Amino acid sequence: MSESSNVTILGKIIIVLFILGCFVGAYYLFTKGANTPPPSGTASSPGPIAKSEKKSVRIGIAYGTEKKRWLESAVEEFAQAPEGKGIEVKLIPMGSLESAKAILSGDERIHVWSPASALYKDVFVQDWQVKHSSDPIIRSENLALTPMVFVMWEERYQAFAGKFQALSFKTISEALKEKGGWDAIAGKPEWGFFKFGHTDPNQSNSGLMTLVLMAYDYYGHCKDLTLKEILGVPFQNWLQDFERGVSGLVHSTGTMMRDMVLKGPSTYDALMVYENVAIDYLKNAEGRWGTLRVVYPERNAWNENPYYVLNAPWSSEDQREAASTFLEFLLSEPIQKRSLVHGFRPGNPSVAIKFPSSPFVIYEQYGLKIDIPAVCDPPKAEVINNLLASWLRNQRAR
Repeated sequence: MSESSNVTILGKIIIVLFILGCFVGAYYLFTKGANTPPPSGTASSPGPIAKSEKKSVRIGIAYGTEKKRWLESAVEEFAQAPEGKGIEVKLIPMGSLESAKAILSGDERIHVWSPASALYKDVFVQDWQVKHSSDPIIRSENLALTPMVFVMWEERYQAFAGKFQALSFKTISEALKEKGGWDAIAGKPEWGFFKFGHTDPNQSNSGLMTLVLMAYDYYGHCKDLTLKEILGVPFQNWLQDFERGVSGLVHSTGTMMRDMVLKGPSTYDALMVYENVAIDYLKNAEGRWGTLRVVYPERNAWNENPYYVLNAPWSSEDQREAASTFLEFLLSEPIQKRSLVHGFRPGNPSVAIKFPSSPFVIYEQYGLKIDIPAVCDPPKAEVINNLLASWLRNQRAR
């Protein structure tokens, strides 16, 4: 074969290899290159991988319904805020003790526990440690403060004060025992029996707090409530007589207050509720059944509305971080100012309470006060447990 023939054949081979190389390159570009991220600074539409990389964290917050209006508005605003991107907050309305029991039972929906107060915290922690040998709370902050108050229809308050002078646990006890009801109290037989309500102490913090304040008031002091005092026969008899006349015993303070305003004096003459719940319904009541009167018990206690980030086995690191992010949002000045609109005393000390448009100034005529009487200490866990046990025993005996 001549030299020119060899060159011709070699040229053909090179051309064929070049064509094959072009086909291979085109195939790679269309099958592999489509999923290659573009260089930095170039625009592209998000493909399937971009969507899968977007992180979304969901947290569940078990909370008392006294915070319902405030928290719902805060969650809506958080969803639109930059810090809320990728975080879904699910509010789970439950009684404070009810939610504690749910967490102890392993309710995996709950990553944050926000009861009305820290009253039941020691009991909860002790029960958790027995079961898990660890601390259930990794972060704790107080969102907003509110004390306990009696709330009563103004007309009936004036009639009550005409006979008993003051509204207190002792005078309420006397009114509940009046066999002639309002006829014996104020010559008003059409009002029926005297009706006083508080929530179920076995489910709701406000009901348990009511029992604690009743005990403190009975013994006339405000700290170091003892097991001996709780088990004392005179106190047990007085508590049993008192509770026989109590109406309601619902699980939610907010629901109970709503029923009073919705249905009027035929349901309740007086309640013991959180101050913020009373404030939230003052104007609503006036437009339906008349004016309400707020009265502070002689011995009171703070409900701090704590926010507990849980150290639960089902709570991931991302969920704990998201829970802390939402906590910081709740403590910010704009959101704290909104808590004041709903009757809370903000947990952020930089937010003022007393100013012309504050509800504590606007509603002062209803009996609201910024300064409250003596504040009692929370009893020890063993005292709480036995007080609750004695109440449950009396309920079963009814």
